[in-house]
Amino acid sequence: MTDMSEHKAPSMLDALIPLIALIFMLSGAVFYFGDNSTGGPNQIALLIATGIAVVIGLKNNYKWADIEKAMVNGISISMGAIFILLAVGSLIGTWMLSGTVPSMIYYGLKILDPSWFYPATCIICCIVALSIGSSWTTAATIGVALMGISSGLGLNPAITAGAIISGAYCGDKISPLSETTNLAPVVAGSELFAHIRYMMWTTIPSIVISLIIFTFLGLSVETTVTLEAVEGINQQLEANFNITPLNLVPVALLLAMAMKKVPAFPAVAIGALFGAIWAIIFQPELINTLAANGLDTVTANITVVWAALFDGVVINSGDADLDSLLSGGGMKSMLNIVWLIMCALMFGAVLEYFGMLKKFVQAILGSVKSVGGLIASTVATCIGANLVTADQYISIVMPGRMYKEEYKRRNLDPLVLSRTLEDSGTLSSPLIPWNTCGAFMFGVLALTNYEYIFYCFFNFINPILAIAYGFTGYKIKKLVTN
Repeated sequence: MTDMSEHKAPSMLDALIPLIALIFMLSGAVFYFGDNSTGGPNQIALLIATGIAVVIGLKNNYKWADIEKAMVNGISISMGAIFILLAVGSLIGTWMLSGTVPSMIYYGLKILDPSWFYPATCIICCIVALSIGSSWTTAATIGVALMGISSGLGLNPAITAGAIISGAYCGDKISPLSETTNLAPVVAGSELFAHIRYMMWTTIPSIVISLIIFTFLGLSVETTVTLEAVEGINQQLEANFNITPLNLVPVALLLAMAMKKVPAFPAVAIGALFGAIWAIIFQPELINTLAANGLDTVTANITVVWAALFDGVVINSGDADLDSLLSGGGMKSMLNIVWLIMCALMFGAVLEYFGMLKKFVQAILGSVKSVGGLIASTVATCIGANLVTADQYISIVMPGRMYKEEYKRRNLDPLVLSRTLEDSGTLSSPLIPWNTCGAFMFGVLALTNYEYIFYCFFNFINPILAIAYGFTGYKIKKLVTN
């Protein structure tokens, strides 16, 4: 291993060059490739920016062998997320085939009205995520069905996705079962349930304001879809699937495993396999339709279900909109997202290893004078960490470590730091397309552009409230000194 004393500390220019280059290239990717930028252009931009950072690191006396090891270590932290992503792809495929997602769409179309669909979506996702402690699982199950219902009602998919993400992250943020909710107090030195109670001061106003906005958007919605059209969609669902409440059993099983704290990857994988079994039991006609001609029943079941796990499902009902709604899933559908995550984490790992991220924080702390400024700086650092490291856990751990002593020096209770880490680090992650969370939401909800980001009201409002509290001194807890 190279002696660290040989390394030159990066200058501010060193730290800025790769970041500025990345911003320009990502902007160019969107300009030239539009909605297809996640299919490869963004990944190339991240790889080139990583190369620029590596050249600077070599200039500062870092050795390639050590740089390569830092890259590998940076990517390795994403393996858990990648496993979950691949399992979610399989789950969506088998839940489409088993009639689980079509049944959720069918019953949702019967009870949800366009005028209150957006706030209802936000509340449903919040309750589910609070119960199971996972925004990812919520989006991949309930969220997928709600996107289908939204399409059936002729509503805006971007607003629907914003409501799903707002609700899912609100519930995740205050759930004692959530990984980030447990991580933030550990890093800051506060207690879990005190941390959750203290977060309510920013969380409740943020979600209430978000629900008001979603309600307003729902009341003003204009949809050309009639009740007859909705009924027509349900009739097509009945024609292609065996619709029954029993199709919802895989959802109940997955939620039960999540509430029992079964780790996400095995829980989702079991949910996918259970969906495969459910498809064989409840959708024999569909499997026979999808199977190649001349196959016996056993071979048809094996090949169609196996294909659903890795390649998803393609429905050919004759209705292009319905086919688009009910086709998809499979591990293969997640490979672009996996590629994006790996490239982004490689870039972030290099910047952290070279000390470039620390350079930014040191510059920020030098100009911070007030408590409000400190909280605003923490928020900015968490968002910046999400931008450059592409991982929400790093965006909590790294700023938490860097600012912990400064909060203590200013006589602030660790709860202030742990709340700020979640208000910004956790909530900004799904707003960044190349972040693990942003890439996951984009892929799972089958979005075609990034417009959904502007409708994640809760994720925007909460960090703003955190900064406002800092500058006004409202609910800023001081350390108790004897």
